[in-house]
Amino acid sequence: MDKLILNASTRTERGKKLSKVRANGLVPAVAYGREVASESVSIDARELTKVYRQAGGNKLVDFKIGDGKSRGVIIHEVQLDGRSGAILHADLYLVRMNEVLTAEIPLHFVGESTAVYQLEGVLLKNLETVEVECLPADLPESIEVDISVLDEFEKSISVADLVIPKGVKLLVEDTETLVVKVEAPRSDEEIAELEADLTEVLPEGVKEDEPAVVAEESGGNRDKK
Repeated sequence: MDKLILNASTRTERGKKLSKVRANGLVPAVAYGREVASESVSIDARELTKVYRQAGGNKLVDFKIGDGKSRGVIIHEVQLDGRSGAILHADLYLVRMNEVLTAEIPLHFVGESTAVYQLEGVLLKNLETVEVECLPADLPESIEVDISVLDEFEKSISVADLVIPKGVKLLVEDTETLVVKVEAPRSDEEIAELEADLTEVLPEGVKEDEPAVVAEESGGNRDKK
């Protein structure tokens, strides 16, 4: 993947004035780091959206404020509009290339499981990400999980089976934690039993309300006596 670049400009607007920043097609953001003074900046909304889609929160991005020196950042957190999904604010973490950092890395499932497409099993993913520790230059975009080894229902993949890139330390307490497995399809008897369990059971002593019966009156309303 090509190097990702994010350009920004110094921002002085605060509080209610941020609505004007967004109205001009910019996203307010804060760049900060260890032993580094935080900086308030504005970033072109389209540029930030494009970079964030590619980088997520675990890929190093070249960050530059005006004509200043380029620095490496990770898009640590973004606030999204609940309706449009647009980025409303971003936190950018300035990294030091010689400083170890921690990050959540997505698991990328590759290959095909014969237990799924031939035996009609169901693929169950227990983990979607793992936490790692490494230098910024060694930060992986993802960690591949080859599910082609799952050719029987008895087989599974645990954290201990993951292939971790060189220079990356996995921060998982129990390496036997399940990552993914294939569950055998349910039998007709199991499905019927499951449906029975899901049927609503009325409390003891409570009867279902009988449907009201409305007697039809011929000839419309009765004549008043």
